[in-house]
Amino acid sequence: MNPPENARAHSRPSNLRRRSTLAGEAAAASAEVENSLDVPEDRTAAAFFDVDNTVMQGASIYHLAKGFYRRKFFTTADLLDMLYKQAWFRFIGSENPDHISSTRSAALAFIKGHTVAELEELGEEIFDEAMAHRIWPGTRAMAQMHLDNGQRVWLVTAAPQETASTIARRLGLTGAMGTVAERADGVYTGRLVGDLLHGPAKAEAVLALAEREGLDLARCSAYSDSYNDLPMLSLVGDPVAINPDAALRAHARANGWRIHDYRTGRKAVRAGLFAAAIGGAVAGAVLGAAAVRRRF
Repeated sequence: MNPPENARAHSRPSNLRRRSTLAGEAAAASAEVENSLDVPEDRTAAAFFDVDNTVMQGASIYHLAKGFYRRKFFTTADLLDMLYKQAWFRFIGSENPDHISSTRSAALAFIKGHTVAELEELGEEIFDEAMAHRIWPGTRAMAQMHLDNGQRVWLVTAAPQETASTIARRLGLTGAMGTVAERADGVYTGRLVGDLLHGPAKAEAVLALAEREGLDLARCSAYSDSYNDLPMLSLVGDPVAINPDAALRAHARANGWRIHDYRTGRKAVRAGLFAAAIGGAVAGAVLGAAAVRRRF
């Protein structure tokens, strides 16, 4: 199996490549253990789905963080920062590397010292509260089509492995590959195994899983909304753009890839979404300040 030359970004610094590779291999290992008893009818074909704005409207880490905020895991200022980054993504339609880095640091800080069992239980609650009704029906139907054809379906996402597994389990999918946080004796250490499962690291995860499971990537499909996932999309024989950002839409059109957009009136409402998100952040700040004043 020979992946395309652009599947691995050899021009990146070697330490970044190592971290991406380690993140991908860790995610693939978690997925393999979780689903080691699955016996698919079609053993060499599978489908890989990004989560944020592909399977689910919005960013899963934002919904997760908001749920943790309600349970007093972190401060109003932390939540406002996440609201700003969510608004940026919704308005601009692309991911900011600095936002990704700071989100990683914040996420590791607020889970450090908590047990895996605790966060898994909270993740189940938060899925029911904030995520279940945001699943795109069209994307869910595509995943089910692969399952009905006897193929396995994995989520591939920068969200924590535990969150990704919860979403996959609730949707009846085979499993998930997400960002793997280091733990010792069932407690999070505040460090990652490698790096976030983002961009090139997703491709590394798919490559590692394909090798272990004997997948023929030319027979596999991958779905994403983001140009950042081009390394993963370029690995498979059937790449599909779902709710694509502008760069991915242009690339998909130029290369004859399928495009599905389940959003409605996106151009008309994009500015409104940005204003609503910022307005919500301001309202949150006011309410937070009022709540603080009431305590004293």
